[in-house]
Amino acid sequence: MLRIHFTGDDLANVRLARNPDPLWEIVCSLCRLQAREGALAFAPWRRMAGGLLRQGRGGRGAASALASLVPRASYFPDFLTPPVEGGPPELRVGIDRVLATPRRRLRHELSLLSAGGGRPWAGAELARGDRAALTALGGNLRTYHREFIAPVWDRIDAATATDRALRTRALADGGTRALLDSLRPMAVWAPPVLTVDYPVRRDLHLRGRGLLLIPSYFCWRRPIALADTQLRPVLIYPVNKTPSAPAASPSSLARLLGPTRAALLYETAALTCPTTSELAHATGVSLPSASQQLAVLREGGLVASRRDGKRILHTATPLGLRLLDGC
Repeated sequence: MLRIHFTGDDLANVRLARNPDPLWEIVCSLCRLQAREGALAFAPWRRMAGGLLRQGRGGRGAASALASLVPRASYFPDFLTPPVEGGPPELRVGIDRVLATPRRRLRHELSLLSAGGGRPWAGAELARGDRAALTALGGNLRTYHREFIAPVWDRIDAATATDRALRTRALADGGTRALLDSLRPMAVWAPPVLTVDYPVRRDLHLRGRGLLLIPSYFCWRRPIALADTQLRPVLIYPVNKTPSAPAASPSSLARLLGPTRAALLYETAALTCPTTSELAHATGVSLPSASQQLAVLREGGLVASRRDGKRILHTATPLGLRLLDGC
């Protein structure tokens, strides 16, 4: 259990990341490679990853080297996931920050890893800040991302975009408290404490620093926080990985032609996670007609829908947004 303690200043400084963080996706996916949780959710990715590992190319070496820094169900160094500071997280910038980690911190966090039973692939060289060891680490992060993460980035982006729209809707409807309430059942908000499902018992006092919520595709079941409570507080939480629609096909996209569906797609993108009723009102069509046309948009992969209690909330997918941008 992780208990996150808020002050009034912290509630005013709760933020939601606009994009998934590639370094967190690397770290979380390394855990998925080493365990069998989420057999259904990650089956296609695991098949792809297994093929790459069997081929024995650069991706296999990178995965093996990084897995020693991120052992399953154990401590991993915080320096692998540096904080996001303004703008969307970029892999290149993130890796530069990893490689700029002060030597004292490298030594400290790698000693914690060793004490927990981990065997860092670069060991003493990396702990000393050896340039060759750091260069190898950066190369492995880039290679792993290219081989294992980039091929499914559209899937990651779509899942996190849908989640972000739902959280934004909660924030718009009920403020920060509603946003924190939306994290149930993986986290329960009972002011002034957010109690998070966690494998160990910990307390994190924010002390006015606020909290950054980062949605993650490869995070599984439980949210993750940094081990060092002195670092800027973040909470990485898993998003729904159930595909909301099949991949678009030429025949399904052809069915999208027409003013009603175009208007519904436009309003879905313009509004914040609208309900079916709100879209019907915005486009001037009946509720049954809006529901039917949204189903067509969903079949075409342009809209994602998710039930929230008695209502259904809709978001434009990245494909739908790209289609609108091209109009």
